[in-house]
Amino acid sequence: MMSSSKPPLILIVGPTAVGKTELAIRLAEKLNGEIISADSRLFYRGMDIGTAKPSAAEMARVPHHLIDIVNPDETLSLAVFQQKAREIITDIHTRTHLPFLVGGTGQYIRAVTEGWTPPEVVPDEKMRDILEKMKEEKGLEWLHDKLRILDPESAEKIDARNYRRTIRALEVIFTTGRRFSEQRGQSDSPYHLITIGLIRPREELYQRVDERIDLMFANGLIDEVKGLLDKGYSPTLPGMSAIGYRECVRVIKGELSTEQAKAEMRRITRVFVRRQANWFKESDPLIKWFNPNDKDVRESIVQFIRNAL
Repeated sequence: MMSSSKPPLILIVGPTAVGKTELAIRLAEKLNGEIISADSRLFYRGMDIGTAKPSAAEMARVPHHLIDIVNPDETLSLAVFQQKAREIITDIHTRTHLPFLVGGTGQYIRAVTEGWTPPEVVPDEKMRDILEKMKEEKGLEWLHDKLRILDPESAEKIDARNYRRTIRALEVIFTTGRRFSEQRGQSDSPYHLITIGLIRPREELYQRVDERIDLMFANGLIDEVKGLLDKGYSPTLPGMSAIGYRECVRVIKGELSTEQAKAEMRRITRVFVRRQANWFKESDPLIKWFNPNDKDVRESIVQFIRNAL
């Protein structure tokens, strides 16, 4: 019996490489569910290896949504993602299936579950041009450091490599004189949220990250990036800033060795993991945390979900 009048939405959250994909598929199989991806890296077609995208065989096990929906030279705004995700969730409910929103991109999950709306500030193209020029002259990290000084909360939650969001945050700050983090609209969730968090000891997680990176190269990550470049996709595209792609471009250009690229990916991913922890804290009473290594963990999570419905 439903414990809420709101329609249910299961969230599977946690850091990169913790094991969300396989567990979410198994839970969806068990509970007649469908998976909506909230991982912004999985939107892009042709970017499979470097994003650890679920395989065709995995996606055939249960329906998956919002994967391979734009080309690498296209963008998907937070507002458009929010609209698409909510439409899909409604459609899943009409089929009396259970929707699972799965991913590690915190702002995309919160946009769906908490009704975030971006600040209503008209784009200032002149300001953007100035910030773009500063980015080109001084680099992504310099630009992100400026955001950290002006709005530490936003800086903690925006990946320094996602320069478009960094520039948008700075543009809003300079235009309005207020912090970007203070201007997000928010409303009560339209869903009965059941949030499952996956956690592993940090050293074990880092080991899994390292193994995943080695596997990516073994599976042909450099060839994947070469293929994207051969199709005319610029290495400066926002989509190509995903961890692994920029490093492989530098390998192809002869600026890095493969081992140097791996080392840089390991470093950046560790920073990314720590940033993800700012979105989903172990102290959050609304998240039920599980270690995927625990005995009978899937059965425990299934029972927890059933009790919460």
